[in-house]
Amino acid sequence: MRLQHETSLMAKISGRAEKGIVAERGALNQALLLWVSTSLRDLPWRATRDPWAVLVSEVMLQQTQVNRVEPKYLEFMERWKTPQALADSRFSDLLKFWQGLGYPRRARNLYDAATQIDKFHDGKVPSTIEELLVLPGIGPYTARAVMVFAFEARVGVLDTNVGRLLARWSGHPLQVKEAQQIADELVDPERPWLWNQGLFDLAATRCTKQNPRCGGCPVEKWCSWRGVGGDPSMGSAGVTAKQRRFQDSDRQARGRLLKALTAGPVPISEAAAAMGLVDDQARVSRLITDLQGERLLTIQREVLLLGDLLQ
Repeated sequence: MRLQHETSLMAKISGRAEKGIVAERGALNQALLLWVSTSLRDLPWRATRDPWAVLVSEVMLQQTQVNRVEPKYLEFMERWKTPQALADSRFSDLLKFWQGLGYPRRARNLYDAATQIDKFHDGKVPSTIEELLVLPGIGPYTARAVMVFAFEARVGVLDTNVGRLLARWSGHPLQVKEAQQIADELVDPERPWLWNQGLFDLAATRCTKQNPRCGGCPVEKWCSWRGVGGDPSMGSAGVTAKQRRFQDSDRQARGRLLKALTAGPVPISEAAAAMGLVDDQARVSRLITDLQGERLLTIQREVLLLGDLLQ
């Protein structure tokens, strides 16, 4: 009986998917915006439309949890209020600050982006997607996020959570182009900032990857999945696979070395111990070469130095 019920329910709601959620955009958006008007999370970067602050928050939020980003974001904006302020500082200072956020390559890209903004854009974050995409480390998602959350452009922002939500609404996995097209077509033309933030919060608090709370969802009426059968978001555009194990990974070893370097220079002969790889010198050499290529460390006279530091 359960299987028959689920099959009947899926057949019933699939008609809505065939018509397309875009065809009912007005009613869907009204329900979403009504919900978010009382459910929007209070996050510090939502209190500003400053393009630099928005860019900083979006870079920090890449693959890092909100509760870890909040204090770092506030501290960063107190210290480097403008792109010029960051460009005028030493990269090593930013790397020291970045400890705890992970993925230090983002710090390198943010520093280089600030330098380019200061040098080629009179210290102002560009206001077009095309110009934003030229900046180091800025991809389609971040460029669109800045356009919406700083300039309130009428575009959809497609990240992991939104990709999952759109696939579930549609009832099938989506390719990148298709998912972005749906997001752009659905976005509320009058309130693109609130609409995109609403999608983020709905996906983060209700339409979660595991154990989504479908009952009472404000847009359940337009969802083609509703928790019945296989999850259509699996393998869909923008939905990441399970993250690789951190323990004993290259990422862990790199992080250990960079953390050691924030305290001072490390002789190459001691790098293996700092990384926890005393029995794998080949791996140590490879990781040091990688970090040097990414300009996250400097080598001088057989000594490793953080970022751009030189003795």
